[in-house]
Amino acid sequence: MFLSVQLSCYPLKDDYKQPIWDLIARLEDSGLQVVAGRMGTEIFGEYDEVMAVLSDTMKWSFETYGKSVFVAKIMEGDRRPK
Repeated sequence: MFLSVQLSCYPLKDDYKQPIWDLIARLEDSGLQVVAGRMGTEIFGEYDEVMAVLSDTMKWSFETYGKSVFVAKIMEGDRRPK
């Protein structure tokens, strides 16, 4: 099953840009198709792989940078930009 995800991260700290840049870089290194935007990052791939990457990346973010709020919109299907 193919997933399309829009993920937004809101680090709860004054210096919020670096954690977001590092999160996007980690997602891009995952091998999934990643499209970074101004208000969120889109992630596309097979269900099991996407969910594993999301879980790993969020855990890494909490352990590395502390408290953050994540907002994810997850849709079954291929919503990649054409």
